[in-house]
Amino acid sequence: MRIRRILAAVTATAAFAGLGLTGVATAATAATTVTATAQGAPHYVTPNQCRQGGGTPAINEPGNLCKGGTYDGQPVD
Repeated sequence: MRIRRILAAVTATAAFAGLGLTGVATAATAATTVTATAQGAPHYVTPNQCRQGGGTPAINEPGNLCKGGTYDGQPVD
């Protein structure tokens, strides 16, 4: 679903910029590459960052995840 929205935004931006179909394909490939890179490695947060974000670091439970707040579900290091 997210990729569809990204591709629609890229297509609309390319249309406003006056690019042809080749420009749209190039822009779509660049947007997909950026999205895949952003989701690659897990982002670790410190217990203090978890608390400041409104969560609770569950470091004694399996997975060592931050529960709740801004960093909900992020691994705590």
